Amino acid sequence: MLSVEPVRRAFRRFVRIDCQVVREHDFTLVGELALDLSTKGMLVRAKKRVLTGEEVIVTFRPPRSNHWFDAQGTVTRVLHGRRPGDYGLSFGIEFHDVSLEDERLLFEQLRGLSAPEPLRTPRPLVVHAA
Repeated sequence: MLSVEPVRRAFRRFVRIDCQVVREHDFTLVGELALDLSTKGMLVRAKKRVLTGEEVIVTFRPPRSNHWFDAQGTVTRVLHGRRPGDYGLSFGIEFHDVSLEDERLLFEQLRGLSAPEPLRTPRPLVVHAA
């Protein structure tokens, strides 16, 4: 049987950092605490309900940095806090159009930090024979 390991697109790390996430269409503050962070996005504890697909503006200082990071993003996932291990109502954001320089700086600040604990046990991957 062929073993296939899932591959993550980004280098994700456990953080607890202040941030400001505002909904683009009405500039309502929807989140202020990042729970994990990667070079491609972040998980944020929600102050207000958001919907998947909503456009947001994100501002934060990465861990161990004085550099402000500003990005636009899209809410890609909403966690309602009903499953064991969830951090309450939170949402995932995918950043848009981050420069290679900013992505590199963010990677350097995340390097050496702990990976977040998995919230759920991994599901087995099923490989179908052709």
